[in-house]
Amino acid sequence: MSKPATNNLTDIELKDHGNKLFSAKKFEDAITCYSKAIIKNPNNATYFTNRALCYIKLKKFDLACQDCRRALDMDQNLIKGHFFLGLSLMELQSYDEAIKHLQRAQDLGKEQKLNFGDDIASQLRMARKKRWNLLEEKRIAQEIELQTYLNQLIKEDMEKRLEKLKIDDKLSEDLHEEECSKIEQQCENYTTELNNMFVKVDDRRRKREVPDFICGKISFEILQDPVITPSGITYERKDIEEHLQRVGHFDPVTRVPLSVEQLIPNFSMKEVVDTFIQENEWALEY
Repeated sequence: MSKPATNNLTDIELKDHGNKLFSAKKFEDAITCYSKAIIKNPNNATYFTNRALCYIKLKKFDLACQDCRRALDMDQNLIKGHFFLGLSLMELQSYDEAIKHLQRAQDLGKEQKLNFGDDIASQLRMARKKRWNLLEEKRIAQEIELQTYLNQLIKEDMEKRLEKLKIDDKLSEDLHEEECSKIEQQCENYTTELNNMFVKVDDRRRKREVPDFICGKISFEILQDPVITPSGITYERKDIEEHLQRVGHFDPVTRVPLSVEQLIPNFSMKEVVDTFIQENEWALEY
């Protein structure tokens, strides 16, 4: 079946046709329609974000970033521009910038009193976790490099001491062998102690993960003053109170009506968080 002609369509008609193609998962064809709409009206930021979403579906994240940036040049308060840019940057492992734009999308949603459920929030949590994991990988690589370097220093020190002993002709043969044995044993002990220390570090490192349940569902930071709603969802008090004031009187996850008076301190969660922090002081950097 031949494709309908699009050359005589207006930019709005091209956009609408592109939306239908997108719904049918014909992303390449949708891109063609949005591109024609952009040619006819290059000042509509929505056309760029629509095309960016197609690029995201096709995993062409560099092109998606370009379109999002062009859209945001026209409208800095475009939620989809920040959201899609954040998604694309996360896939490109530019986590710091991804978090900045996802956080901006989240903040704009609050300011404009729009509810995106957990869509933006979940991607922001994922970006933060991926950034954390990347930093952990770098720490691991640095510690392995340091361990290798220190082991090599011990070995070189042993070889220098043995070489110095070798040219010292004042020692008898028996005494010479005894001193060599002492040096080798001492260096072996140093190596064992060093590697045992790194084994302990590695064991602690494997446990360096902040579980989602101790993080707020709005700020994604570790809970400090947790409160629970009648729906059974725990939030950071200041975040949920701000949501109720600025966005609306409903639970942002369940969307059930909610008021400040219904928030109850979650002492059990507070105890869990405090215990976790005491046992994992590194989590304060999370």
